[in-house]
Amino acid sequence: MASNIAVLSALDNARTQWYHVTAIIIAGMGFFTDAYDLFCISSVSKLLGRLYYYDGNLTKPGKLPHNVNNFVIGVALVGTLTGQLVFGWLGDKLGRKKVYGLTLVLMASCAICSGLSFGYSPKAVMTTLCFFRFWLGFGIGGDYPLSATIMSEYANKKTRGAFIAAVFAMQGVGIIFAGLVSMILSKIFLDAYKGPAFLDDPYFSTEPEADYVWRIVLMLGALPAILTFYWRMKMPETGRYTALIEGNAKQAASDMGRVLDIEIQAEQEKLAQFKAANEYSLMSSEFVKRHGRHLIGTMTTWFLLDIAFYSQNLTQKDIFPTMKLTSEPQNVSALREMFETSRAMFVVALFGTFPGYWFTVAFIEKIGRFNIQLMGFFMMSVFMLIMGIKYDYLRNENHKWAFAALYGLTFFFANFGPNSTTFVLPAELFPTRLRSTCHAISAASGKAGAMIGAFGIQNYTQDGNVHKIKKAMILLAFTNLIGFFCTFLVTETKGRSLEEISGEDGGDGGVDETQMTKQTVNRPEQWE
Repeated sequence: MASNIAVLSALDNARTQWYHVTAIIIAGMGFFTDAYDLFCISSVSKLLGRLYYYDGNLTKPGKLPHNVNNFVIGVALVGTLTGQLVFGWLGDKLGRKKVYGLTLVLMASCAICSGLSFGYSPKAVMTTLCFFRFWLGFGIGGDYPLSATIMSEYANKKTRGAFIAAVFAMQGVGIIFAGLVSMILSKIFLDAYKGPAFLDDPYFSTEPEADYVWRIVLMLGALPAILTFYWRMKMPETGRYTALIEGNAKQAASDMGRVLDIEIQAEQEKLAQFKAANEYSLMSSEFVKRHGRHLIGTMTTWFLLDIAFYSQNLTQKDIFPTMKLTSEPQNVSALREMFETSRAMFVVALFGTFPGYWFTVAFIEKIGRFNIQLMGFFMMSVFMLIMGIKYDYLRNENHKWAFAALYGLTFFFANFGPNSTTFVLPAELFPTRLRSTCHAISAASGKAGAMIGAFGIQNYTQDGNVHKIKKAMILLAFTNLIGFFCTFLVTETKGRSLEEISGEDGGDGGVDETQMTKQTVNRPEQWE
């Protein structure tokens, strides 16, 4: 049995140590960068419209055309999807560590280049921005499967879910800083170069100095990636990859013994037997038999979740004026509009988005992944349905705080729910040989859902049309309800070793087990 292999047993039963905390910080800073880079574009997109697409209209400020807006916001998601698949596959073929640093190099360099422009025309600026944001997304995509896989393979079985969730929770910190940095910078420039409201002066309401603000906001996304690079390169390859994939028992025992500060026996013969019993490929009938239903479950739930989650995050700038959290564009200057949008993003993230992540960290080992995901999908459906049905009532000035509370609660239960668990489960359900690839496929499915939010749902919200926003809310409520039922395709993983969950230990854990079919079985001690 896998638990009788010394290096795996040592990892599964290790007490929580400083190296666990270090791994969370190193992997988590990647997610901080990911979230900041993906979501800061929402705070500057309206500013881009006022700077580059003002057509001389005396009643309305400039605005990004629908297709340009969708592409500026959505192109990073296309890059993320592509990067997830490429780096996820490389993580299984070359090793987690070998490609882990490359993702940070891409993120840092492309974040800096996103603030540059090859030309002055709107077309040149947007083309440059979209080109580098695609490759920024490509690097971000690689961080998803690699960070999740590395953390799951480093962690012990008692706190593995909390550790993986803690890495993902740094996304919440990144979202907060996306709003905070945009708010601080726009306020600094606003105090120094304050322009009149658009209705007072259509031309000078767009401060020329605002062209620096959006560039600085985007380029600052490189900072955490640069600071993390050295420490990421010092991490050893995971013991499970070295032992079970490379078959190097001596190196795995040496690396993990140094990390855990204990002596571990190499046991080359046992590892050779274990490796030989788990050689099946992704496209094999054996994989379909053992993990096909789980892969469908992780793909569908992540896909459905991200339609709603990214639709909310990327379109909130359009909904804030309806909620009366920001002023109408024609009543403020360009920098003032950016400040108010960033402030609203920051407040919603701080009180709605951020707490949900850490509730998951606190309760995932008590409540379990399965129950948290079910609860989250259900509560998101309820709150979105209420907002959709009562939208005309809630958008009234007197009810704006009720609207804001409901809106914030959907974020809370997204993160104390499927947004966290869809990241955790694919890192636990699949065998070591295919863990990074399967996580990447699941995550890429999620980004396909995010693209629907960016390219589809935004068309309902960008004009601030009440009836269209109402339809979008109701549609997203039903999307979450479908996610609730798709959750039954996966199983609970808490408290079990990765090899027991995936069936690599020779037991039945990986044979299309779902929460509905899960039962306790006596597994033979095959590796004694």
